[in-house]
Amino acid sequence: MRQLEGALRSYAWGSRTALAELCGRTSPSAHPEAELWLGAHPADPARVVEDGSPRSLRDVVDADPAGELGDRCIAEFGADLPFLLKVLAAEEPLSLQAHPSAEQAREGFAREEAAGIPIDSPERNYRDASHKPELVVALTRFEALAGFRDPHRTVRLLEALAVPELDPYTGLLAGQPDSGGLRALFTTWITLPSPALSALLPAVLDGCVAYLSTPDASGLEFAAEAQTALELSEGYPGDAGVLASLLLNRITLEPGQGLFLDAGNLHAYLHGTAVEIMANSDNVLRGGLTPKHVDVPELLRVLDFDSVDVPILTPVPSPDPENGGWGVYETPAPEFRLARIDLDLDTTDGAATGFGSGGPRILLCTSGAAKVTCETRSLVVESGGSVWISAADRDIQVQSCAEHTQLFVAGVGAVHG
Repeated sequence: MRQLEGALRSYAWGSRTALAELCGRTSPSAHPEAELWLGAHPADPARVVEDGSPRSLRDVVDADPAGELGDRCIAEFGADLPFLLKVLAAEEPLSLQAHPSAEQAREGFAREEAAGIPIDSPERNYRDASHKPELVVALTRFEALAGFRDPHRTVRLLEALAVPELDPYTGLLAGQPDSGGLRALFTTWITLPSPALSALLPAVLDGCVAYLSTPDASGLEFAAEAQTALELSEGYPGDAGVLASLLLNRITLEPGQGLFLDAGNLHAYLHGTAVEIMANSDNVLRGGLTPKHVDVPELLRVLDFDSVDVPILTPVPSPDPENGGWGVYETPAPEFRLARIDLDLDTTDGAATGFGSGGPRILLCTSGAAKVTCETRSLVVESGGSVWISAADRDIQVQSCAEHTQLFVAGVGAVHG
């Protein structure tokens, strides 16, 4: 059990306040801070601090895979940490994107390696050979687009905007209200020639303004969708991704609620701060709302056009009475499992036991402070801080050191106890 220092990544869409305040640093920060990486991904591994000296978590794992990961984890996933934990702070929308399946990732990575595309090239789609299922859990109110909406509802939305220029596209989807119709409409919009897009998009935005100008607009069925399109157009004028946003489910997560995204799910995180866990991958296929590389043919290969009602997840309380305050976000991903612990000073003397053993874990504190004990060793972790717990560590206990403490524990789905 050792202190872990996350790798801070700065992107233009990040926040100057959210991560700084979470970690107790000066706010606002000098630059937008978008993500805090807590894992062993080669692009930016976290650092294990031992005897005051930081060392790459990747190097720590490579030096003793059995001791750090455990035999069961290695048998299932090889000698690499199979998950990546992050704190994400979105002040502006992220790109419209999707992630490949495991088979698509292996094939795509091998194809681009054979083509000699440098791993850090902006034209590169596959930076590793892994798929990237992911779970995001809101720390603040968190806004997102995720998954294609039921096409019948989308037809109602397009009709409600009352834009004559939309009629051919509305008719296309109304005539084939299924995954095939969604694929045809999305493909048409995302590949519109510039003159056609320049004519259609302003008309649609005018329709959104008119729709929201209706008396008692707060009661309109598609108010959030129309408002989102307008906001996206301000940041990405002339981007076909603004049109594509009208095809997706508009989702709001309250603090503590989660969203699981599997392969092929087109999505965009819009605003808010969240804990995110995913398979240890950085593979992203973008579809718009970004100045970065957009490979439309490759995106169309990985997208799942089946419409979905994306379920909002809440933690399932632990049935073990010793695990006071525990709740687990259940997902089908074998690479990871995320639990949340809420502790108060007056609850079981602030202690939560039953951490057990069974694979590598990362403990992240998102509010308050906690004393973490492993056998005869202990350390205090405060908001924004984290702890690396190896497979060899036993008898982990946590005790709240503040009025209210919230912790997240990331582990391996197949072996985390």
